[in-house]
Amino acid sequence: MNPLSGLLDLSAAEKSERGLEYTPREIAQQPGTWIGTFDRLQARSSEMSSFLADAGVNGPAKERPTVFLIGAGTSDYIGRSLHHLLRTRWQCEVIPVASTSLLTDFPEYLLRDKRYLWVSFSRSGDSPEGVAVLERALAEYPQIGHILVTCHASGRMSKAVAGRANCLSIVLDDATNDRGLAMTSSFTNMMLAGQILAHAWSLEEYESILRALVGAAEAFLPRAAALASELTRTGYKRACFVGSGVLAGAALECALKLLELTAGKVQTMTQPTLALRHGPMAALNRDTLFVSLISSQAQRRQYELDLLREVGSKELVGTRVAVATDPDLLRADTDFVLTPGTKEPIPDLYRPVLDVIFGQLLGLFASIHSGLKPDVPSPNGVINRVVQNIDIY
Repeated sequence: MNPLSGLLDLSAAEKSERGLEYTPREIAQQPGTWIGTFDRLQARSSEMSSFLADAGVNGPAKERPTVFLIGAGTSDYIGRSLHHLLRTRWQCEVIPVASTSLLTDFPEYLLRDKRYLWVSFSRSGDSPEGVAVLERALAEYPQIGHILVTCHASGRMSKAVAGRANCLSIVLDDATNDRGLAMTSSFTNMMLAGQILAHAWSLEEYESILRALVGAAEAFLPRAAALASELTRTGYKRACFVGSGVLAGAALECALKLLELTAGKVQTMTQPTLALRHGPMAALNRDTLFVSLISSQAQRRQYELDLLREVGSKELVGTRVAVATDPDLLRADTDFVLTPGTKEPIPDLYRPVLDVIFGQLLGLFASIHSGLKPDVPSPNGVINRVVQNIDIY
């Protein structure tokens, strides 16, 4: 039995006592919920494509909007894992912008006479920064179009966009509204919704990609759980995640999951692959777990393998892990190679929903190893499932 299944098979009483009621199940349910999210959005395909057309996404090149992908924390990392796909498919400028930055620097982000489309991601729809910037934009810039992707139909952001002609609300199934503190299935399902939006006019093409993702994730989960559980027992105190392109966004989310679920007992860092060599490499030591999300694209992969070899030859870390789709391309360049073991090719632009599962599982097992309750891993209440309200100025 793989260690994730072992957690799922615990009695209800033990799950409650150990804080394991939600997080293991929410990680494990992801492939099935992805199919549900696709079916849900496919039923609204005409509505989505019509809204995007009205927003100018498929209009003349010079008239297409600048698209902001907006969120805070994990929801911000959705945008950082999506922007290249949307830019490629929509052929317009797509920029991930944290709502936390928009709140403090609002005037600097908006240029006069520019056309904008905002795509906001929020599990709860109640993030104070997300609510504040959305309400300000609706009041001061009524010409901006908005798409809200959320897991909570009754959140304040859902209520703010309800009934507005220039707003499209995409509310995912309540099963994706994670009850655990750390966003897991909510992250991948909202990102999947973004991938579906990228293919608003080509859902048949995307459906084949989705099927490959689901099959890969089902095979990946037990392999990733076994390795995550094994590595956790080594007691590493630090972890570094690197990736290129949209996989740099997935690396950010992996690092955050491990940090959140261990309440900071495992210190994490992340960098785009090549950026690590420009100073941040100094933070690596023998207590560090080094995880590289390896590209499926040949040229990009060469840089990543060079870094793996450099980190190994300098003996900078305790363990190196490569997360990839094809183990034969890595050979002896790392200590562990983690792949789904399937032969379905999955382009990098779609891989964040798959690769991030390893970070989620590292967080889960490291949380348990640290004596914490993964559903509520912050014993002193420093972080909460929904970020507490702040004063808005």
